[in-house]
Amino acid sequence: MTISVRQARPGDHDALALVGAATFLESYAGVVDGGAIIRHCAERHTPEVYAQALETPGHALWLAEQDPGAAPVGYLHLTAPDLPVETRADDLEIKRIYVLASLHRSGLGRRFLDAAIDHAVAVSAKRLLLGVYKNNTRALAFYDRMGFEKIGVRQFDVGGRIYDDWVLALTV
Repeated sequence: MTISVRQARPGDHDALALVGAATFLESYAGVVDGGAIIRHCAERHTPEVYAQALETPGHALWLAEQDPGAAPVGYLHLTAPDLPVETRADDLEIKRIYVLASLHRSGLGRRFLDAAIDHAVAVSAKRLLLGVYKNNTRALAFYDRMGFEKIGVRQFDVGGRIYDDWVLALTV
């Protein structure tokens, strides 16, 4: 099995929407309300949402594909920060970083984080920020191992239901 990671480009919107919805469902089924997951994915993981992100300056996306066949198995989305904490001009937000559950502990999450760090350095960002659900122990453990620190809290809307997230930061 070979998994490649590349920067996403125009035309990747369908693959990003598919892996976005699939990984969100895998991550939160049985954790948050099922109807809220469906609504969230129908609103935020559509081809149109990803096509717009691919065309918007300041957004950068990466796509992981498994061979043979280049099936989408994970993705990374970076943006300017939109978090309810004090931010600086040299901050960059990891809006989303998701990998299919079958590839957890494969090193793919670390490859995405390395891509985020490389991109941050290339655009002169000094800090990566992200929000993660307070009860997502697997993700919190990963970010802790990678050196992220808690700097705040936000409320995150998933299909009309509000959940508490930690806001984490990593100096790069």
